[in-house]
Amino acid sequence: MKQKTILWVDDEIELLRSHVIFLTEKGFNVLTVTNGLDALETIDECEVDLVFLDEMMPGMGGLEVLGKIKDKKPSIPVVMITKNEEESVMVDAIGSKIDDYLTKPVNPSQVLLVCKKLLEGKKISTEYVAKDYLQDFNQISLLLMNQPDHQDWIEIYLKLVNWDIELDAHPQIGLQQTLNEQRKECNREFGRYVEKHYKNWVNTKNRVDRPILTVDIVNDYVFPALKEENVPVFFFVLDCLRYDQWLVMEKLLTDDFKIDKTFYYGILPTATSYSRNALFAGLYPSEIEQYYPDLWYGEDEDETSMNKYEKDLLLHQLERKRIKLRNELKFVKVIDPEYGRNFEHNIKSHHNSHFSAVVINFLDMIAHGRSDSDLLKEIAPDEPAYRSLTNSWFSHSYLISTFKAIAAMGKAKVIITTDHGSIRALRGAKVLGDREASSNLRFKYGRNLKVDDKHAVFIKDPADYRLPRRGITVNYIIAKEDYYFVYPTDYHKYLSHYKDTFQHGGISMEEMIIPVITMEPK
Repeated sequence: MKQKTILWVDDEIELLRSHVIFLTEKGFNVLTVTNGLDALETIDECEVDLVFLDEMMPGMGGLEVLGKIKDKKPSIPVVMITKNEEESVMVDAIGSKIDDYLTKPVNPSQVLLVCKKLLEGKKISTEYVAKDYLQDFNQISLLLMNQPDHQDWIEIYLKLVNWDIELDAHPQIGLQQTLNEQRKECNREFGRYVEKHYKNWVNTKNRVDRPILTVDIVNDYVFPALKEENVPVFFFVLDCLRYDQWLVMEKLLTDDFKIDKTFYYGILPTATSYSRNALFAGLYPSEIEQYYPDLWYGEDEDETSMNKYEKDLLLHQLERKRIKLRNELKFVKVIDPEYGRNFEHNIKSHHNSHFSAVVINFLDMIAHGRSDSDLLKEIAPDEPAYRSLTNSWFSHSYLISTFKAIAAMGKAKVIITTDHGSIRALRGAKVLGDREASSNLRFKYGRNLKVDDKHAVFIKDPADYRLPRRGITVNYIIAKEDYYFVYPTDYHKYLSHYKDTFQHGGISMEEMIIPVITMEPK
């Protein structure tokens, strides 16, 4: 490894000679100068990796030198060293973008620690990340062998997602492919687990025997918040939000909110027309069709037809659970950025509202837009880039401004969830069906549907899964793992067109294991 060069700038450098010798013995090349002008000249002439800079020097002071160093070489880390312990000096130095701060007299261990942190921190961190991942890899493998229950599956998924985020920061380790293969194995087992247990979950009356499901969320998390006096409650549903996307968004909210998280399982199929209606209604799709037939019709591919009665379904749930609001329910569906900006500008008017429900469709639009846009595929070719795209959008969006405006209210409760996640579809599954079969890529309903049972769950009787019958002879198929359905006609054309797109509607951890976030202003 190339020897690192340290520049030490101090008008009393001879008094620090023992530190210079110590660092030289530790393998660093240490250059010394006694004033700011010489420091700037050295930086121009030599490749310097780190600067120790005295704050109090005759002539050009440390803060002035710091500013000029950052103008010339902004990437060089600078450690300010001073006898002055006044807070204002520290604030000025931090504002001038120092990388660390030491107070005289310094000792050798302090100096070495700073050098290792700034010059070798990435390497040391990378070594520990690799070691920690291999430990978790073994833990996940052990969990898979011990017949995990629904809570274990949440733990497995959280470990995988946390490692996704960790490896985003350490791409040089080369463990991403290993993680992807482990996720693939987990999703294969998860598909088998859901296929075995899901029918019992949706048909049991005993909540202890099943995980929290979509139909429970409003009753379990939103309605209790409505009982608090004079606290406005905001319920945000971010369509097609994956947990990894939430984590990159959450980092931008921790200064403003206390944040708690839990998780639930999305109903099948994990598609907006089923899951979001079930979320707001607190009912399974077959129950919505049975009790509110006027609110359940349309085409799955057309959200404006299948999801235009969400407010009505939420009002019906409020009525069934005998929840009395102090004033009228505010229901907002944000389907474009301009509408979102208008909502942001008007958010203060919701301060006196008891309950505001807000649907944000932008993430779903990104997922669908990426399927049809070569530019978006180029910008977000894989999951790390997809998370980065989410971060770029959120950090400049009306949504983060809306959240910060709510935080400024001081007294409010925000509940955030989604109707389903999405998965990067990488493998095609050949499916046969009649002309009337639905065109969805991760689930289908129709007559005479045929698909390899390794790739999908076949549902002969929709009632078993609490799904609408849609006709006496209609069956459903729901894709497992990362498969997507392709008809034999023009098979290779559509196989290629939809490969490596983000889809939803099927059975995977990414689509089914869903966060519920509760936030209160700090």
